[in-house]
Amino acid sequence: MSGTEQLDPRIAARLKRDRDGLVAAVVRQFDTGEVLMLAWMDDEALRRTLSTGRATYWSRSRGEYWVKGATSGHHQFVRSVALDCDGDALLVSVDQVGPACHTGSRTCFTDELEITAERQEMTA
Repeated sequence: MSGTEQLDPRIAARLKRDRDGLVAAVVRQFDTGEVLMLAWMDDEALRRTLSTGRATYWSRSRGEYWVKGATSGHHQFVRSVALDCDGDALLVSVDQVGPACHTGSRTCFTDELEITAERQEMTA
C-alpha cells in the first residue's frame, strides 16, 4: 500500500471478500454495456482504481497489482464503479482502448457454450 492511503472505510465495510481478500470485478464498456472481462480486486486495487481513474487489478497468477494497459497499451479509463447488493462483486464501467483480452480479442467472452436443455417460452 502506498503511504497511509486506505480504501474509504465506508466502502471497505460493505465488501464481502473471498478467502484471499478478493472481490470479482466485472468490466464493461461504459457506453455500450459490452462485457469485456472479469478481474479481481482487493481493497488496495479498488482504492487505486477509484483514486486514479485507471483500472487496477490484483493478478492471482503473478501475485501483484497491474494497471490495465501499462504494458499492452490497451488502457481502461474508469467511468464508474458500482458495488452489487451483496457486496461481493463490482461492476467497473470503462472506456476501453484496444482489446480487453490478453488474447487480442475485444472481449474475453468469445467462446459461447451450447445450451442443450429444451427451450420453453415464458407465458404470462
